[in-house]
Amino acid sequence: MATSLIYRSGAGYELAMMALYGRHYADRYRAIADLIPPGADVLELCCGPGVLYERYLRQKGIRYRGLDMNEKFVKRLAARGIPAECRDLRNERAFPPADYVVMQASLYHFWPDAGPMLDRMLAAARRTVILAEPIRNLACSGLPLVAYLSRKLTDPGSGPQAARLTEKNLDELVGRHGQMVRQAFLAPGGREKIYVFDKGA
Repeated sequence: MATSLIYRSGAGYELAMMALYGRHYADRYRAIADLIPPGADVLELCCGPGVLYERYLRQKGIRYRGLDMNEKFVKRLAARGIPAECRDLRNERAFPPADYVVMQASLYHFWPDAGPMLDRMLAAARRTVILAEPIRNLACSGLPLVAYLSRKLTDPGSGPQAARLTEKNLDELVGRHGQMVRQAFLAPGGREKIYVFDKGA
């Protein structure tokens, strides 16, 4: 399965994200980790190299499981004793149930038909869904070369990712489940918007 350069190693992925988010790189993870209580059962979709768990959730005694289509990322996590499964989330299989279901900066992979993905996340969550998604993107830059490279470099193995969400269409998508939205706020740095869906439990 061919992937873009940044998806070929955990180190490469982290370097790319550090360059993109700058001084707010760690803050964006902390913003999500702060929403999850100690000892919770967490399912992370599109978990990548597992940074959220390894650096921000492990010390909280979290029961964790990650799903990602990238075999290298999953094998690396398994080698470090972290429960992870290689799965193409575009299929319609139900997700394993968990107290908290998390997706960070990955919903665009399923756009423009992202509604079913959010529905499946909500179905799997016993208590809470945490969705964080970029609303300021280089792929939407007015600079043609920058936008082109950004789209080409974000192929996780399912093809170049040209689509991106704006705050407007993300709000519209989330608004379908507005009665469940407990919080909606910008992550540190303002590149991502975080939504917290509370199912109650």
